[in-house]
Amino acid sequence: MADVNLNKVFSFYNEIPVPEELKPFLSRNENIYFAVKTIRDAAIITDKRILVADKQGITGKKIEYYTIPYKNIVTYAIETAGTFDLDSEIKLTMSGGIRVELKFFKDKKMDSLLLRVYDAINSYIIG
Repeated sequence: MADVNLNKVFSFYNEIPVPEELKPFLSRNENIYFAVKTIRDAAIITDKRILVADKQGITGKKIEYYTIPYKNIVTYAIETAGTFDLDSEIKLTMSGGIRVELKFFKDKKMDSLLLRVYDAINSYIIG
């Protein structure tokens, strides 16, 4: 069973086509913006949430699915990569004090992707 009280870190690497195996977890009234590759997994950014598939174990057959609903975000911030940093981050604090970090490894494509994720969150929260 997933431990939803843990703080989580997800590392995003590049944009990918939306994985077929994640589509059943989406709602009919949810608009998909794009999908990203994580280390072993994938995430979908929609107009309402971020859905992350987190493969477990050596074989990766066990998968935990995390939903990060924008409506539960209390605060959020961007931390950009400095000269010696390898990544930029979006830091989320959810209701209940749960913290989620979305890491984007340093390159031009990832900076653009970070801003697209930030824009999806902003669009929901601010309007």
